[in-house]
Amino acid sequence: MTTSPSPASISPSPSHGAFPSSLPRWRQFLSTLNWRRDPGYEQRIWQYEQRRIHYEQSEIEHEQRMMLHEQRMKQLENEIQQLDRENARLENLLSCVDRLCFPPESSSTPPPAIESDCDPSCG
Repeated sequence: MTTSPSPASISPSPSHGAFPSSLPRWRQFLSTLNWRRDPGYEQRIWQYEQRRIHYEQSEIEHEQRMMLHEQRMKQLENEIQQLDRENARLENLLSCVDRLCFPPESSSTPPPAIESDCDPSCG
């Protein structure tokens, strides 16, 4: 018993018009196994590659958004610190104004000296 196809069982291939006897031996063997190429294989590979590329692009976009978010958070933290310093400075100026405009009435002694950290123009 042989594994090669018998000439009587081989019929012409309708896809390319060649007789199986003119095909290479491995193609003759495949024709005996009723082997055929999967037409969707390349399409599935292409779709997989497209999904992979899309996923990688979305990862890059996500990383860029996260970097922008971190930069914005740092910028907001700096602005908050700057506002805190400005509030402290304004509170100090307001206390200087309060001491100058509203001296304590309960004491007969002169008001205490103005702190050195007050703006010199307020007193």
